[in-house]
Amino acid sequence: MKELLAELERWGSDVIFGRAKGFRAAMTRLLMRTLSGAYRLVVQTRLYLFRNGWISQHYLGTLVVSIGNVTVGGTGKTPVVELLAKALHERGRRVAILSRGYKSRKLDSPQHWAGADGRPLPAEELPKIVSTGSQLLLDSKFAGDEPYMLARNLSGVAVIVDKDRVKGGRFAVSQLGADTLLLDDGMQYLRLAHAIDIVLVDAREPFGTEALLPRGTLREPPGNLRRASYILITKCDGGSNETLVSRLRRYNRTAEIIECTHGPIHLENLFTGERQPLAFLQDKWVAAICGIAMPENFERALEKLGARVEIRRRFPDHHRFPRKEIDKFMQRCVERDMELILTTEKDAVRFPRPTELNVPVFFLRIEVKILKGQEAWDGLLERLSQPPPALDHVLRHREAYRP
Repeated sequence: MKELLAELERWGSDVIFGRAKGFRAAMTRLLMRTLSGAYRLVVQTRLYLFRNGWISQHYLGTLVVSIGNVTVGGTGKTPVVELLAKALHERGRRVAILSRGYKSRKLDSPQHWAGADGRPLPAEELPKIVSTGSQLLLDSKFAGDEPYMLARNLSGVAVIVDKDRVKGGRFAVSQLGADTLLLDDGMQYLRLAHAIDIVLVDAREPFGTEALLPRGTLREPPGNLRRASYILITKCDGGSNETLVSRLRRYNRTAEIIECTHGPIHLENLFTGERQPLAFLQDKWVAAICGIAMPENFERALEKLGARVEIRRRFPDHHRFPRKEIDKFMQRCVERDMELILTTEKDAVRFPRPTELNVPVFFLRIEVKILKGQEAWDGLLERLSQPPPALDHVLRHREAYRP
């Protein structure tokens, strides 16, 4: 059943991105386009209800910053969350990241947490505590891929997972002393009011397939970018983004626009921690394996670094690799004389150790660098790093929130 569901998910992705051909795919796309109209109505109605107070929002008395996008996946959100959380922590903020923990498993047994009075909190009041900032408590299976990555890479930053991020935020503030909440993938999460909305747009595919779900990859119409306080154009290659900036300005005239690149900085061995420079890939025969939304982007990145990608194994986004599957892939790599196996950092947290490690397995460590708009980025950090009393005007006197 798992294999069938994975195959259906992969085929659905191929239909959306136009990789699937033939009559069945064409009819499925036609049906999806019809459903997209209904989806648009639901999205815009929901926004209207929040904007006009028919559905109430929650204010937790502390700074809430949303980092999100208008498309499904692929904008490089996790490295941006990591960069922002690290910068704010270094400036003295007590940061907690709130995530829904997409595709994470339910806990086998409840976690335990004692309040300030020493009494344990009821299990129903506890979100998943991935990290307290000083202690990593859950693995990727229960935390989710991105929350686990963030918790592993960020010292001093708490990571909390719960579909109800109001509940997660309350815990972070009351029990962990957080004064800054970063709402991971938060643009569409309106129950918790945002003081600042940072919206990411991929430079190469800014609006995905230009169609709303389920036909395309847009979660909201591009016009909803008017809610953004800052727009980050991600995955830039150093070329001009003038055309894209002009389009963004049609939707939002006032947001600061920052251009950045998501670049690999080194290779890291999954099982030994060994690091190699990117030049290590030059002319190496490699096998690429990943479970991400846009695998071709990863494979192209390897080729740009000089690797000869001989084997390409693709799985649905967030695929959890069984050891048997990895053993079979390892054997194939041995038979084809591959020098390296490469995967993404996100996939690395789900990658089991093969029974026989005959080919070294590395992942690309990715970091964000600001290319244009450094002054705006520094201004954002300065704004968010003010002592809590100075932020009262953001929290209490901000112009009415407009979803």
